Amino acid sequence: MTAEEMKAAESGAQSTPLPLEGVDLSPKQDEGVLKVIKREGTGTETPMIGDRVFVHYTGWLLDGTKFDSSLDRKDKFSFDLGKGEVIKAWDIAIATMKVGEVCHITCKPEYAYGSAGSPPKIPPNATLVFEVELFEFKGEDLTEDEDGGIIRRIQTRGEGYARPNEGAVVEVALEGYYKDQLFDQRELHFEVGEGESLDLPCGLERVIQRMEKGEHSIVYLKPSYAFGSVGKEKFQIPPFAELKYKLHLKNFEKAKESWEMSSEEKLEQSTIVKERGTVYFKEGKYKQALLQYKKIVSWLEYESSFSSEEAQKAQALRLASHLNLAMCHLKLQAFSAAIESCNKALELDSSNEKGLFRRGEAHLAVNDYDLARADFQKVLQLYPSNKAAKAQLAVCQQRIRKQLAREKKLYANMFERLAEEESKAKAEVAAGDHSTDTEMKDEQKNNMAASQSQMVWPMVSSGVMVTTPFTPFQYFPCLLSQVVSLPPSASLHVAEGPGSPQVLCLSNKVETIKLGCQAALSVQLWWVGVAG
Repeated sequence: MTAEEMKAAESGAQSTPLPLEGVDLSPKQDEGVLKVIKREGTGTETPMIGDRVFVHYTGWLLDGTKFDSSLDRKDKFSFDLGKGEVIKAWDIAIATMKVGEVCHITCKPEYAYGSAGSPPKIPPNATLVFEVELFEFKGEDLTEDEDGGIIRRIQTRGEGYARPNEGAVVEVALEGYYKDQLFDQRELHFEVGEGESLDLPCGLERVIQRMEKGEHSIVYLKPSYAFGSVGKEKFQIPPFAELKYKLHLKNFEKAKESWEMSSEEKLEQSTIVKERGTVYFKEGKYKQALLQYKKIVSWLEYESSFSSEEAQKAQALRLASHLNLAMCHLKLQAFSAAIESCNKALELDSSNEKGLFRRGEAHLAVNDYDLARADFQKVLQLYPSNKAAKAQLAVCQQRIRKQLAREKKLYANMFERLAEEESKAKAEVAAGDHSTDTEMKDEQKNNMAASQSQMVWPMVSSGVMVTTPFTPFQYFPCLLSQVVSLPPSASLHVAEGPGSPQVLCLSNKVETIKLGCQAALSVQLWWVGVAG
């Protein structure tokens, strides 16, 4: 009988003792978990440890009393298999089910709620019977954003709770598949963080850090966590390929955590890691180099037990690491991260040539021309012979001029169009329209509203002052001089952005106003309508 049939039969039915029957699934073969299949499922796959499963269920006491049902709530129940989120009997029995299968599971107390029960519905030492229907299951998503890029399915659970950390030495056996074709089969002994040098996808190392000793897992990688847009010619893997791996973590030795290391060990390891990062960088392995420099920062940034001599060495290593991190980020086109690393370096040495120059490069890459120009100017002020900074400064000036020319042309056209619309409206009024004064005002307002709508300006209601951004200027460091036509009883404000707010021009009850301002970043124009 299916879950739906059981629910229908329950209406008005008396409690009836339920029989103990089924295949014994209990590990000890003590009849603690009995399963009877009521409807066969489809396919051959069953859920694995860590999979999220979705079921409907109804539960009864052995005397036939129903104590719970997801069908009553009209909502499927989901949980992660094998994680102890449900009673033991469920973790055991549902791992044997196929999609679409309906079964009865009989659970003795030691595999259910034990001697405590679950008051008020389940008494102590109660044997329970469940009818369960499995709808779907899916692997465990190991990505931070849960974007489905790394899916793990545990075939065999490992031992203990320890897992490899960054820098741990691991021993793994792996098989890689592309479209079910084996392309890689190896046993490897390496340090976590260096997998790229062994032609391992970055996503695979993330999985290894979530495994336990002895664990066997199947891993599914989306392209961004595999070999990405370039593929892997060595294995004949094309760009944007999805991969499957079988992984066995045979053994591992954890790396010392920062708090386990003495100050001498931190300095010694930082020097070694810095050299390793330099090698990776020269080989073009920027992600691996990045990991090495990050280690140094994590070890040294908050260490307070250094002697004065050690503190000097630590600061030099930190400075070099932040500068190298910035360079790696630039190579990887992570420009915001590059700016952040440069800022950290400049906190340690405010006039550092590389820090200023690399920050300027990052600002230039994201079109922050003024900030880039300021950095290159500072480099030349401190280091006049820096030819690279001089060249980049020239690039900034050229791009600023081009952008200003584009903006000037754009805004000139806007103002001309507004003036034309305004002149047209006045000409129509002067032609002798016989409307009443009220109608004339309404018509003028409508004409102005049409003109303003093209300029993304608001209509002004009687007695209400309305302000709205006209347009923000990202860069506007030179003189703006245009003739702007305004209707009667109106004003135009030109104000600087955050940092030094100031009204540069203000005029009421005039028809034209000439603007001239040395504007700063984030300059905005506001149209302010005043009730006439």
